[in-house]
Amino acid sequence: MLDFNALAERKTTIARLSQGLGPEELRAQTNEMIDTMLELIAEATDADVVFVPEDPEANDTFASDAEVVNLPWTLGHVIVHVTASAEEAAALAAEMARGVPDRGGRSRAEVPWESVTTIAQCRARLEESRRMRLASLEMWPDEPHMENMQDWHRMQLTPVSRFLVGLWHDSEHLGQLAEIMRQAREG
Repeated sequence: MLDFNALAERKTTIARLSQGLGPEELRAQTNEMIDTMLELIAEATDADVVFVPEDPEANDTFASDAEVVNLPWTLGHVIVHVTASAEEAAALAAEMARGVPDRGGRSRAEVPWESVTTIAQCRARLEESRRMRLASLEMWPDEPHMENMQDWHRMQLTPVSRFLVGLWHDSEHLGQLAEIMRQAREG
C-alpha cells in the first residue's frame, strides 16, 4: 500500500505520491485498501457494529446536528463514512479524467449510519464500494486528461491524485477501525 502516513506527516505531497500512477495502480491500491479494512473487521460480530467506543477526541465538525458533533462513531458509522468519501473521490476523478471541467461541486452520497447494524451490512458496503470505485476507473479514457486540475484544500489535484485522496482518507480511519475492534473485544 502507498505510504499515506508520509502525507499525514507532511513528508511528501499528494502530487509526489501520485507520480507514475495510473488506473491499474489505482485498482491495485483500491483492492488492497478494501482488503485491509475487511481484515480489520474479520472477527467482528453484529454487537461490535453498534458498539459505541470511548473516544474523547470525537469531533465531527460536519455533523448536521449539534447533538452528535462529539458522538463517538460506531464501526458501522466509520464504514459508511469512509466508503462515501472514497466513492466521491473516485467519481470526481473519473469526471476529471474524461476532461470534464471542475464544476466546484460535490458528488457524495452516504448510507445513513444508523441503518448499518450488522457485520454483514458492513462487509456488503465495503464490497459494494470496491465495485463502485473499480467501475469508476473503467470510465477513464485510454488517454486520460491528466492536465485537468482541481483545487482542493489548497492543493492542485490531477485525476490520479483526486482518486488517491479517497484512499488517503480511508487510511486515516484504519486506526479508528482497529481501536473500535480492540475496545469491542475488551468490552
